[in-house]
Amino acid sequence: MLRDAALIAHKDLRLELRSRVALGQILPFALLVLLLFAFALDADRAVLNATTPGLYWIAVLFSALLAVQRSFATEAVDGNRDALLLAGLEPAGIFLGKAAAVAAELLVLELVLIGGVALFYDAAIGGWPLLVATCVTATAGLVAAGTIYGALAGGLRVRETLVPLLFLPVVAPVLLGATRAFEAALGSDTGTDGWAWCSLLGMFAVIYLVLGMAAFGSLLEDS
Repeated sequence: MLRDAALIAHKDLRLELRSRVALGQILPFALLVLLLFAFALDADRAVLNATTPGLYWIAVLFSALLAVQRSFATEAVDGNRDALLLAGLEPAGIFLGKAAAVAAELLVLELVLIGGVALFYDAAIGGWPLLVATCVTATAGLVAAGTIYGALAGGLRVRETLVPLLFLPVVAPVLLGATRAFEAALGSDTGTDGWAWCSLLGMFAVIYLVLGMAAFGSLLEDS
């Protein structure tokens, strides 16, 4: 299973490195979202500073949606989806590999976006252990849920509109938990226990990772 996961992750990352979609489109899109929020709220710097964690994770959430859709769009070309089913790979390995590839892209993007909020919002970045733990657990939850629903809608013609409808409501707890953990890490809400929220993010990620590993084969065959 782990060998199959490594093969799938390597394939997806090589495709992204060649196409440069993540670098040339998703990353600029995420930075543009942050910049537009900065323009919209610049008249009230206090509000902008207070909402920085939430705006950051909204940008990450939209970027995760694009990355998941991109991950399964490549499988819909030239019968690649059928070839993937016939390759004899473990479904759980395929799930973990695709999730790992999207997670690697998102973690790089999140690092760049931290620099973006420091530049656009003049945010004081601190609490690095909690920031890193939140990014890792939240990203795991986002990509696990996204990979499940991406596979569910991947074979449909309306996947571009169906995936957001399925994905965004489910990951609302990730948006809430990551925002509260970031508030504690950045010091904008000293009364919040950021590590407790981070633990909840970890539980969400574990649930969806286990669910994805168990159900991914059926999702690929039925979609």
